[in-house]
Amino acid sequence: MRPNKIKQIWRDGRFVTMGWLSVSHGFTAEIMARQGFDALVVDMQHGLTDMNDVWPMLQAISQTDTVPVVRVPWNDPATLMKVLDFGAYGVLVPLINTAEDAKKAVAACRYPPVGIRSSGPIRAVHYGGSDYVAKANDEIVVMGMIETKEGLANLDAICATPGLDAVYIGPADLSFALGLPPGPDKTDAVHMATCDKIREAAHKHGIKACMHCASAAFAAGSVKRGFDLVMLTSDLASMIAGVRRQLDELKAATA
Repeated sequence: MRPNKIKQIWRDGRFVTMGWLSVSHGFTAEIMARQGFDALVVDMQHGLTDMNDVWPMLQAISQTDTVPVVRVPWNDPATLMKVLDFGAYGVLVPLINTAEDAKKAVAACRYPPVGIRSSGPIRAVHYGGSDYVAKANDEIVVMGMIETKEGLANLDAICATPGLDAVYIGPADLSFALGLPPGPDKTDAVHMATCDKIREAAHKHGIKACMHCASAAFAAGSVKRGFDLVMLTSDLASMIAGVRRQLDELKAATA
């Protein structure tokens, strides 16, 4: 089976860089995948992407060495199994609030006897290799998002879930949980301390901690704080920033 680059990087003691896809188009996915990210997320929760968009985007990413990851809209076994059959090598599951939630997500991503995933990797076997079914349990990365009061209350139990590879901080919803307005790259002392607490709990239980960022500066700081994966930027954010910069430069030059 094709090895999972995310796991290889973690075994080497290095951090993973990840990009984000909010635009549901194969060409956008291909361009983002060619920029050098270690992994790239197809966002089904808050992006414009539906199930019929996922497999062409995964095909586009698969032309490169970038690891294809899907954030599913909900902790739904049918959706998790489907995106894995499409060829996702990692899944990001939102709103993991209890150990039972984490156990449910992991079970949907692992073949028996470890989990309940049904056998039918219709595209995954062509992307991953003929021995996909035999080795997928060891290669697929399952990340659960910690972002609510309930998730924080059950943090240790969630991180102790067998088969969970990482916890992923959703900073906007985590802000709601802490009574703060949502926003990118939160530097509020309580938010920062809570993120550090999540990282420490993950590492205590031998799993990885991932941070959703919006700038290189904040991502670099997160790496220095010990996070194992940083999401750097999205296709949509990059497009907006690039357009605004060009317009601002034009206005300044012609003022």
